[in-house]
Amino acid sequence: MASKSKTLLLLGALSPSAVQAHSFGKLYNLPVPLWMYVYGAAAALLLSFLIVGYFLQAPKHSDAAAPGGDLTQSKFMRALRRIKLLSALKFFSVFMLGLCIVTGLFGSQDPYRNINMTFFWVIFMLGFSYITALIGDLYSVINPWRVMAEALGKVFKRYTQGLWRYPALLAYWPALALYAGFIWIELFMFNRPSSLAKMLLIYSAINLLGVWLIGTQAWFRYCEFMSVFLRLTAKMSPLHYEEGRLRWRLPFAGLLEERAEHWSLLIFVLFMLSSTAFDGLHATKSWFMLFWTDPYGLLAPWVKTVPIASYAILRPYYVAYETLWLLLSPLIYLAFYLLFIGLAKLITGSKLSLRELALSFAFSLLPIALVYNMTHYYTLLLTQGVQIISLFSDPFGMGWNLFGTAGRYRAPILPAMGLVWHSQVGLILFGHIVSVYLAHVEALKVFPTRGKAVLSQIPMLFLMVVFTAAGLWILAQPITAG
Repeated sequence: MASKSKTLLLLGALSPSAVQAHSFGKLYNLPVPLWMYVYGAAAALLLSFLIVGYFLQAPKHSDAAAPGGDLTQSKFMRALRRIKLLSALKFFSVFMLGLCIVTGLFGSQDPYRNINMTFFWVIFMLGFSYITALIGDLYSVINPWRVMAEALGKVFKRYTQGLWRYPALLAYWPALALYAGFIWIELFMFNRPSSLAKMLLIYSAINLLGVWLIGTQAWFRYCEFMSVFLRLTAKMSPLHYEEGRLRWRLPFAGLLEERAEHWSLLIFVLFMLSSTAFDGLHATKSWFMLFWTDPYGLLAPWVKTVPIASYAILRPYYVAYETLWLLLSPLIYLAFYLLFIGLAKLITGSKLSLRELALSFAFSLLPIALVYNMTHYYTLLLTQGVQIISLFSDPFGMGWNLFGTAGRYRAPILPAMGLVWHSQVGLILFGHIVSVYLAHVEALKVFPTRGKAVLSQIPMLFLMVVFTAAGLWILAQPITAG
């Protein structure tokens, strides 16, 4: 009995529900049962499906008819060019990359006192991603690795042209591989300022080597994962940069201007979804206990005791187990996606191949990927992101006060948990409704008649309901865990 109590105590101490990264330190009871939220969300999706299916007409196939306009010569843009804002932002991006490396190597190793952890993981990876969905693909212009590559190209004339032509068969697989590696580091490595600095040094070397091998255009289009990630995110923005021109368009309209060009890009989009879902899932008590309580008796004969008592021995195997599921996660999403796309093809009798249909509707999933990311992580901008103001005055964590802001916003902003939960539910529902609308518009372009277009979206509606229910369940786990 004593050993059992000891085991349960250890399980409680190690369980991720004990120290939740996204929780607020106290139990919050949902105002109504989770199933009621799921039913309500499903009803809202069904209603939006009926409204869109009834009122939406086939779009006119003319770019000139699409709402939008050129802002390149507007007074605001001319003012920005006069103050050389883009040049300043390019300098700032390279400077901050260097600062994150230097402070990580020579500053405090306390993650909360060193600027590099907060700036890179919270301000850049989260905040800048959300800003990109509003202002467009600014990253393609101020990308610090691209800026450095172009600077090297001015010294070594053929450097940015590359040694070899990029193989078309590779498509976006290199970007997906780097993205998966990045998420693995984020989830499973014990990140400290020094390890982040070393990661940035290695990633900088990879980028500069990649440009030398295949050239600037190919590397930053197909291989540098942040360029691909933020370019996809920018398709949801009402602003679009192209060949030195800036134009405005309706929000999310960019997702309808082109389709995914390769399986690798579709899986990249699905990994944007599945990696966020996995991050939420692997931190839940249900997931943790599935391995460590060994409900099917697979580990006990090997370790000769309950698995949690052999934590030190089994920990590497647990990381390998989680790594496997992380890598499988986009393939699981792909299987569900292809199942419902196949049903749409079956009930409409479409002569288009499964590949063509799958790639056509791929970008309609991006609003879901965006809101999933926001619901899981936006509170970090309030709890840790606000501290960037004080950290700029003391970037190394040495007790400096360079700009007189070292004591500002040191305390996190802690919104009420009820407000957080309802904002998360609202964001998830909004993202799915937008995806329902975009899928309908795409269906009207893909299928020959309006009736078949509406019919094709019935399986997609069920897919959206599945995604919504799964997202709400994952979000609710750290809130309702006892």
